[in-house]
Amino acid sequence: MANAGLRRSCVNFQWMNMDLVDMTLIEVRQGLSDRRFSCLEYVDALIAETEAQWDLNCYLQRDPDQLRSQARMLDEQGGDGPLSGIPIAIKDNIDVAGIASTAGTAALRNNVPQRHATVVEYLFGAGALHAGKANMHELAFGITNNNGVFGPCRNPYDAELIAGGSSGGCGALLAARLAPAAVGTDTGGSVRIPAALCGVVGLRPTSRRYSQHGVVPISHTRDTPGPMARSVADVALLDQIMAGSRASAPLLALPPSQLRLGVLRNPSWQGLEEEVEANANAALKQLREAGVELVDVDLPTLAPLSNAAGFAIVLHEFLIDLPAYLQASDARDVIKRVLAEVGSPDVARIIQATLDQPVPEHAYRLALEQRRTMQALYRDCFRSQGIDALIFPTTALTARPLGEDDTVALRGERVPTFPAFARNADGASIAGLPSISIPVGLSEYGLPVGLELDGPEGSDRRLLQVAASLETVLGRGPRPPRLPRTHC
Repeated sequence: MANAGLRRSCVNFQWMNMDLVDMTLIEVRQGLSDRRFSCLEYVDALIAETEAQWDLNCYLQRDPDQLRSQARMLDEQGGDGPLSGIPIAIKDNIDVAGIASTAGTAALRNNVPQRHATVVEYLFGAGALHAGKANMHELAFGITNNNGVFGPCRNPYDAELIAGGSSGGCGALLAARLAPAAVGTDTGGSVRIPAALCGVVGLRPTSRRYSQHGVVPISHTRDTPGPMARSVADVALLDQIMAGSRASAPLLALPPSQLRLGVLRNPSWQGLEEEVEANANAALKQLREAGVELVDVDLPTLAPLSNAAGFAIVLHEFLIDLPAYLQASDARDVIKRVLAEVGSPDVARIIQATLDQPVPEHAYRLALEQRRTMQALYRDCFRSQGIDALIFPTTALTARPLGEDDTVALRGERVPTFPAFARNADGASIAGLPSISIPVGLSEYGLPVGLELDGPEGSDRRLLQVAASLETVLGRGPRPPRLPRTHC
């Protein structure tokens, strides 16, 4: 009888733990406010889940004892911030005072900031707790999160597959229920790609909406922090706080019948994996039946403009921006010292090529001109079509096996990995538009598929309303299948 009672106790704890970790950020906030559970109980559930799924390698740095201490203090003293008691994971290229910002690379192991990044300061000022520093593609220069220094982050839906990148740790830990929210960074899709491959929500805001202060940089023109969570409402709350607002008004979804969306057929619906195309088309059918007006849009000049502008801007600014962040007097020397300890071959090749053949000033200026042409192209599209947002698959394919950093299989061919995953997300990144990825279900093989919405510049809150409306029709990403584990 005693053994039977112990088994019942274990099962009850197990399912209580699963219920707690399944909650969205706003649900947790309400549960803490109603005293249905303590902050310590919630934190303990997350820690137990993290330890049960340690093999995913989502975190590079975490301190469970410190997190428990923060939770106890909050239980004893209370808190009234909009994020009071909510643990948030921070990508390891965003500064948290007293903790190394490694950017996933060995040369920055001792890069310990004395101040929080501005967005982190806002989040902690709103009562958030620090869940830990999330794994990432080394120096944010890639989309697989196959990190050659700290090890790959694995996809919770299939641990042999990539989580996406460069904010792969953030996407994976959210899907695995290790935290309710995370902050990544996005230069060319690095928030939205892992959001799509891991079945969560990720927002790239309008450029300069959030401060870049305290973020290990690639490109000041294209870099931005970006909030990630498992619901649009959660991301919207994080957006308000990260933008410096003290308000926390609830996000009101728009009625689907009030929405007009442009289906970006050319270039973003071309050459898709069959499973992605099928899921995306099924989602469009649901939206149309719910009353959303959909119109086909073609922007044939978008892809060539994106290809011409994107890398030239990033590679020129990287040689300037990283040394400036590290306060280095000799820019080329510091890049060489970082390169000497890079462990990921794909990242080493990019940096070495950039050192060998720097993007000349005239080519950089031309790329900025092409960026302005892209911005005008988008503005004309939104105005002439009268649309709230463009809609298309976030990535052309679902997650692929770890180790395929150079090429992947797509429609029976081997194609370069980076553009295969980044091509659809890159346009908004270059133009600086607000862009969000939301989950739209699973492929036949149980892998997440994401849809991206791009809005006009500065329309972040409206875009979040549009995404919230679509979420009411399409639902949220399902929890990855995993046999329940007993935590006794």
